[in-house]
Amino acid sequence: MNSLEELERKLATPSEACVADMARIQGDILVLGVGGKMGPSLAKLAVNALRQAGSSSRVIGVSRFSEAGVKDDLIRHGVEAISADILDDGELARLPKVENVIFMAGKKFGTSGNEHFTWAMNAYLPGRVAEHNRAARIVVFSSGNVYPFVPLSSGGATEDTPPGPVGEYAQSCLGRERIFQSFSHRYQIPMLIYRLNYAIDMRYGNLLEIAKMVYEEREIDVTNGYMNVIWQGDANEIALRSLLHCEAPAKILNVTGPEIVSIRWVAEEFGELFGKRPKFGGEEAPSALLNNAARCHRLFGYPRVTLKEMIEMTYEWVIQGGETFNKPTHFQERSGKY
Repeated sequence: MNSLEELERKLATPSEACVADMARIQGDILVLGVGGKMGPSLAKLAVNALRQAGSSSRVIGVSRFSEAGVKDDLIRHGVEAISADILDDGELARLPKVENVIFMAGKKFGTSGNEHFTWAMNAYLPGRVAEHNRAARIVVFSSGNVYPFVPLSSGGATEDTPPGPVGEYAQSCLGRERIFQSFSHRYQIPMLIYRLNYAIDMRYGNLLEIAKMVYEEREIDVTNGYMNVIWQGDANEIALRSLLHCEAPAKILNVTGPEIVSIRWVAEEFGELFGKRPKFGGEEAPSALLNNAARCHRLFGYPRVTLKEMIEMTYEWVIQGGETFNKPTHFQERSGKY
């Protein structure tokens, strides 16, 4: 992975399966919260998949667009971009009503000290969005954080594992799910609750943070010693294809890679690549926040980009000083404070 352009191209290139599914989707696609970490690449992927499928459906992206250049970039790639604060009922009411909605809006980082806004975004806004889009099918981005920490021997929480959110961010994510589920029951809205952990590309994510710690010879806390990861391009494809699997009442789907990944092992892999010895602190706890995505893989197949590929691409990105987002994941966190 040698440039931002190559990364963007890889993220926006659909698989044959994705193109085939996009050919089956009727109507336009509205992406709410398109300006976040995953939104731009998801919207571009959707445009490319629809074009290759011969579809004339539109992709409409909505965001406050607080980051300069994102809106113009989306427009150049064929996305119809709308600037709006959808917490404002008037601005939400002016949005087009379409057949397909992907809800990506939400708040995580900066929750501590700003809990009121987190709850407004994650638990109040979903009801307003569901009311406005009750004639659509809706894929709702959620988080594996709604689950409790589980023993490593469990293989990860499944969709049948009772929620046990730790901290206000995770609690508000469960609130988002419950509000959407309520409207799905009330209006028979087909929905899919998309419980993701954790998507990465070269500019952010657990692998990047571990790689930089190894490269900069900083200590890595391994107390929260295990994780799941998935390539962002694969996660985006699953989100788009999930439009065909929405149900009423809402279906729940875990989305991540197939491995339970040892953070110590990942650091040692980066150590081999960088020629450095990783520094560790703490001892691995017997539990972790883990997703079992077997149901997802049954529906969509295994991710195209493997863990080893992600590690190698991340190594190349760090070595060449590639662009990164200043958005740490806090993968070490066990108290739920973000």
